[in-house]
Amino acid sequence: MHYVTVEGLTKSYGIKPLFRNISFHIEEGDKIALVALNGTGKSTLLKIILGKEAPDDGKVWIHKDVTVVMLEQQSDFDLSKSVIENIFNYDNPILNAIKEYELLTEEGHEPDVDKLTAAFARMDELNAWHFDSKVKQILGKLNIHNLDQPIGSLSGGQQKRVALAKVLIDIGFEHKHVLLIMDEPTNHLDVSMIEWLENYLDQEKVTLLLVTHDRYFLDSVCNEIMELDQEQLFIYKGDYESYLERKASREEMDKASVEKARNTYRKELEWMRKQPKARTTKSKSRQDAFYEVKEKATTRIADQQLELNVKMTRLGGKILELKKVYKAYGDHVILKGFDYTFKKGERVGIVGKNGVGKSTFLNMMLGTEQPDSGKINVGETIVFGNYSQSGLPVKEDMRVIEFVKNIAENFPLADGTKVSAAQFLELFLFPGDKQYTYISKLSGGEKRRLHLLSILFRNPNFLVLDEPTNDLDLPTLSILENFLQEYQGCVIIVSHDRYFMDKLVDHLFVFEGNGVVRDYPGNYTQYREWQKEEDKRKSEEKKEVKPATPVIAATATADNASRKMTFKEKREFETLEKDMEALEEEKKAIESKLSSGTLAYEEMEPLTHRIGEVIQLLDEKGMRWLELSELNG
Repeated sequence: MHYVTVEGLTKSYGIKPLFRNISFHIEEGDKIALVALNGTGKSTLLKIILGKEAPDDGKVWIHKDVTVVMLEQQSDFDLSKSVIENIFNYDNPILNAIKEYELLTEEGHEPDVDKLTAAFARMDELNAWHFDSKVKQILGKLNIHNLDQPIGSLSGGQQKRVALAKVLIDIGFEHKHVLLIMDEPTNHLDVSMIEWLENYLDQEKVTLLLVTHDRYFLDSVCNEIMELDQEQLFIYKGDYESYLERKASREEMDKASVEKARNTYRKELEWMRKQPKARTTKSKSRQDAFYEVKEKATTRIADQQLELNVKMTRLGGKILELKKVYKAYGDHVILKGFDYTFKKGERVGIVGKNGVGKSTFLNMMLGTEQPDSGKINVGETIVFGNYSQSGLPVKEDMRVIEFVKNIAENFPLADGTKVSAAQFLELFLFPGDKQYTYISKLSGGEKRRLHLLSILFRNPNFLVLDEPTNDLDLPTLSILENFLQEYQGCVIIVSHDRYFMDKLVDHLFVFEGNGVVRDYPGNYTQYREWQKEEDKRKSEEKKEVKPATPVIAATATADNASRKMTFKEKREFETLEKDMEALEEEKKAIESKLSSGTLAYEEMEPLTHRIGEVIQLLDEKGMRWLELSELNG
């Protein structure tokens, strides 16, 4: 099914064109990543598709049966309302029933039995159980609890996760044809959440237009990449690696084409200067062609490779030592006797779930927070460069070039030469005209890039990078990676960007919770492979232990016999019986069709797949029914 057609779209802000005469189509099932430098029109293009902005020229056509849903970077929540009121903000009978049921059954609440019975009956009446299980999965995986708290009391990261949950719930409810637009969906998610979201989007068979800096996420989810570059749109089928290869090939061809145009331009310029002012028809057409060649010849080929042999501030023998460090907030333990001595040139990645204390650990290293006990000794020659999530520290609005020159006029290189502030800005994709833009006029991503540049321009010898990839575009990330690979100082990185971590770190501090920090020798992908092997080994060990522990099993059965079923379990027991009866009927009906001998292959294939699912469901529900029947007996 044809979802969206964009034809001849043009948009400018003032004299600056963002894109000119671009066209593309979105078909059902497409999963497209939109890639571009920050400030070149990604967000504007998305807003035009949504109908929130008008183009200068061109048309956007959206099929009348398609619903467009967007996850934006800034959520439009009613901060006075609760989490659940913001998620379920439609006046719909099924959503109202699920909202009532979720509030009554939330952990830590003692429900009113009469209200709960009524809620169960309403869920039954509306056949809302299947959708409720999907809602539970989304809220659980995104770690969204305490649904009745005001959304205004949540942090920015927590609000972003609520916004993501709302969008995922919306697209699964009553929308047969949905175009889902997501702007940086992985920001503020830990790695386990990102991996779950990858699988969820793959299973939901959603049509997707995505802006992301997470290249593993992009590779896993998308099958097409659209790039906005030099006011044009380029479309690449395939994964990120294929995109890089084909982009490099295109740029080589562009360079050759521009060089050829420049040679022609030199010849034509000489001819133009010799021409009399009076124009013949023949010379007029040649003059028109001349201006076309001139435009091509003066095209600026951007070279986004950064090669700086940095003269780093000297590192002494002593760098950073942490000795028997303890830190806790009440019962929440961050560190428990942590010991480590950093070595010259070390690159460490920090991973762990949200809330385990990664940022607290960085703050203690930087001296902005103190440990409960233990010592943190910083070498005398250490100059920290702290790239935090707090944003660009600007007291008053000024031009980009002024902001950088306030730090230093030049950046020293190892060969004794220097790079000027303007040249350094060029290397970080701030061309000459952009350098005289006021900071307040920059996009969010451009401000992040300027913040990063300002940290590096101070020439630190120990970089502390807290989620450095958030809101940075892919070209800037490539430049940052190139810079850090040549960097001779120490680097410590907290990031959910697995590609970035894999490329740069030598080993990981894995915050496992309750004060435990594992020092893993390898990058993130290697750690995840090791973790999967460990989980598999533990699972096999449990299976081997089961037959040899009849006493424990008997005790568990005895405990079950002595325990009464809760109201919720009674309700589940009754529902299971109905579900199993319905599944048995469906199984018989499918078996009858398959044995009739009259079905075509195209009809047999989905039935064969479905009967496998039915048998598996019967097994699962049968096991649960047996567990509950012991309590019921």
